[in-house]
Amino acid sequence: MIPTLGERLRQAEARLAPVSDTARLDAELLMAEALNLSRAGLMARLRDRDAAHGFDALVERRLNHEPIAYILGEHEFWSRAFVVRPPLLVPRPETEHLVEASLDRLPTAYARIAEVGTGTGCVAVTLAAERPAWRLAACDIRREAVHTASLNARRHGVADRVAFVQGDGLLWSRDGSAFDAIVSNPPYVESTAWDALPETIRRHEDPGALLAGPDGLAFIRRLMAEAFVRLAPGGLLAFELGMGQYEAASNLLTQTGFLDVMAAPDLRGIDRIAIAHKPM
Repeated sequence: MIPTLGERLRQAEARLAPVSDTARLDAELLMAEALNLSRAGLMARLRDRDAAHGFDALVERRLNHEPIAYILGEHEFWSRAFVVRPPLLVPRPETEHLVEASLDRLPTAYARIAEVGTGTGCVAVTLAAERPAWRLAACDIRREAVHTASLNARRHGVADRVAFVQGDGLLWSRDGSAFDAIVSNPPYVESTAWDALPETIRRHEDPGALLAGPDGLAFIRRLMAEAFVRLAPGGLLAFELGMGQYEAASNLLTQTGFLDVMAAPDLRGIDRIAIAHKPM
């Protein structure tokens, strides 16, 4: 006899427990995907007996530590669903603090914003969606990132206000115009920490978007130098950091010439976002 969907979920949860801290949620999302249902729709059918074709194959992918976002093809960020394709980084909740810091510290009127390392475009697209008067330019060194970010901009109706370009750092921007703000979720993981990262990351996500030298600050040093040149007087620089990196980043910002250096903590109290301004 074909087991009920509830029984299939319990079996999948037990199989996924060694590889996921959210085994039940993972199982529900994968089954909903296999049945082309919402999670709510799935909950209403737990007593049904259904072969759920394709479910086992999705579970096997998760057992290989593949991120749920890659399997489903999308992930939620700032209450919006973003297309996610490997090996682009899956949007993290911590990065929402970068959006929050930018929204809180910039006027709602017209502003020109640059994002460095856009990935899926979740930051740039969210800023454009939240502030219709802003105009954004976002870059990534990966061609597939530019394509995916552009797709997300169209999905959320902001393609006319965000320009995505393939480029390295701020070197692509050569027209001499200044930005009111530059934001980034840069690589900041110490190269020596790679082996300690979860297998979900090591097996599937782009190490180039994560690793940044022995102290994790190699790219951030470059970002500071380039941003100091490309920001308008009084312009804002905001970027994400790893745990324990703020003090070193703060000193580097001051040495570069930035003023009003401060940190914005995440929900765990970690200094997650570094914020500074170019002098007037």
